[in-house]
Amino acid sequence: MGNLNIVTIIIIALNVIISYKGFNDYGFFEKYKFNIGNIERGEKIRMFSSGFLHVNQQHLLFNMVTLYFFSNQVIYSLGEVNYIAIYLGSLLAGNLLSYLFHKNEYQYSAVGASGAVMGVIYSAILFNPWMKINFIIPGFLFGIGYLLYSIYGMKKQIGNIGHDAHFGGAVGGYFLTLILAPWLFEKDLIMVLILAVPIVILFIMQKMGKI
Repeated sequence: MGNLNIVTIIIIALNVIISYKGFNDYGFFEKYKFNIGNIERGEKIRMFSSGFLHVNQQHLLFNMVTLYFFSNQVIYSLGEVNYIAIYLGSLLAGNLLSYLFHKNEYQYSAVGASGAVMGVIYSAILFNPWMKINFIIPGFLFGIGYLLYSIYGMKKQIGNIGHDAHFGGAVGGYFLTLILAPWLFEKDLIMVLILAVPIVILFIMQKMGKI
């Protein structure tokens, strides 16, 4: 928490401006949302642009408030440039996993910064695994529980939610953080391994054709 960093302000502002453009311009929304069919036809920009569009104001508000709570931990630990790398890398990782899971569903569409936000959350948890979520839940338990729920959601196709994008974003945040801060292996190797458990479970389930 604390004061908003200028980089976080810029990212939130971009999300607000682009999302509101999408709210009021259906053609703009349709042109830049994540859509398998259009991506297959070469519109790769959608892999990136869709992360700045949202379904409605509530969707936008939830993602931006969540980003606010976790951004400073990552910026403090890695600096602004690396924070941007994690945000954008997680956004693309989330959409890439969505693409891999839905590549034969040409009508599949999605929008939202949730993948990027989950990447920032998972990164923050790596640096401070005992941070409290809702003042009660330790960060590492929240991260593991959320990803296990995402696996369940992916398997059961629960709700109109991009569980795969959430999971992919968290995976992106996890690996990018460890690349940028390899000293975490020495600081808390056990926690690094514990936070990898849902990723390993998804990999095994995918290999077994269970998801």
